[in-house]
Amino acid sequence: RLEGSNIKVAGQNCAAEQKEGAFTGEVAAFMLRDAGCSHVIVGHSERRQYYSDSDEVVSRKTHAGLAAGLVVIVCVGETMEQRDQGNAERVVREQLVGGLTGLTAPDLDRIIVAYEPVWAIGTGRTATPEQAQEMHAFIRRVFAEGRSEAAANAVRILYGGSVKPDNIAGLMKQADIDGALVGGASLNAESFAEIVNYK
Repeated sequence: RLEGSNIKVAGQNCAAEQKEGAFTGEVAAFMLRDAGCSHVIVGHSERRQYYSDSDEVVSRKTHAGLAAGLVVIVCVGETMEQRDQGNAERVVREQLVGGLTGLTAPDLDRIIVAYEPVWAIGTGRTATPEQAQEMHAFIRRVFAEGRSEAAANAVRILYGGSVKPDNIAGLMKQADIDGALVGGASLNAESFAEIVNYK
């Protein structure tokens, strides 16, 4: 039904294995592709927290998604404790470097980064557009240091911390925020439509 539209389908996760085999219960990246997906999300904070997806596992899933021909949305973000201890940038840098290890320049063309501050999701604390911009700019600097200025300018960075109709415009005004990874607000068609049509 979505064929020919500008709406793409993404898997919320994929297996770390690239080959077929006895991996009962796992959904391979190539299975997502065969089902019509063009994208896959890896490293989401809930996968990291509840299913022990380490940076190494995120890297393997990233490679699996790319090998299957998918665009991979790699999530990074710090917890409240990590931010309060002053470790936010260190944590995000480690997640970026660890999750994107071994990628070539053409691989990076099919990578989207999503910054989701875990401390701003369902906690009552919210990240201001300025706080979000600060981390997005830092992520771009990490790309510039590890890759090139061109790669840093080209990478799309989404914000994913309690995006709502009343904060989307302020977020999208920021120089380094290229889009949004919308969670709970996407479950309500009216609020999601407001976010999509924020202008």
